[in-house]
Amino acid sequence: MAMNRRSFLQAAGISTAGLLAGVFGVSVQPSVARAGAKPVRSGKVTSSVCPYCGVGCGMLVTTADGKVLDIEGDPDHPISQGSMCSKSAALLQIANNERRLTKVQYRAPGSSQWEEKDWDWALARIGQKIKETRDATFREKDEAGRVVNRTEGIACLGGAALDNEECYTYSKLARAMGIVYLEHQARI
Repeated sequence: MAMNRRSFLQAAGISTAGLLAGVFGVSVQPSVARAGAKPVRSGKVTSSVCPYCGVGCGMLVTTADGKVLDIEGDPDHPISQGSMCSKSAALLQIANNERRLTKVQYRAPGSSQWEEKDWDWALARIGQKIKETRDATFREKDEAGRVVNRTEGIACLGGAALDNEECYTYSKLARAMGIVYLEHQARI
């Protein structure tokens, strides 16, 4: 039998694998994976979308008494089919975290102290600031005299938690206000 380079490497590889299997006790028999049984939790199950990347994996969120009890992959979701990455699998820790902010915190210009505000005040303040900025930076015509009807003083960023329909609505609102600096995951 003539030994060439290919047959030498094959023989060396098989010998090395056999030696390692014998020394380290590696079994070549197939192993059986068993799913761990999760405790059954009762509550309202809501379908949701993972907020991290632009893939849009589906999740089932179980809640009861205003608290998130469980988050798992949605097996009926056409994108992820029940699988979750490590970040989305850890969402339960974010939802049930004692350091998570649950109230509006506001720091006035020039102040070093945070104040607690209610949601009605915060939404009215956001609307007021958007209106002030839009009015101050709105341009009807550009330098060449062309009608542009835009504001360059506001930019909008949307995240992966928005699905295509929400991004469409978000884009329509932003464009209706004349915002030209618009970016979100569904537009990429």
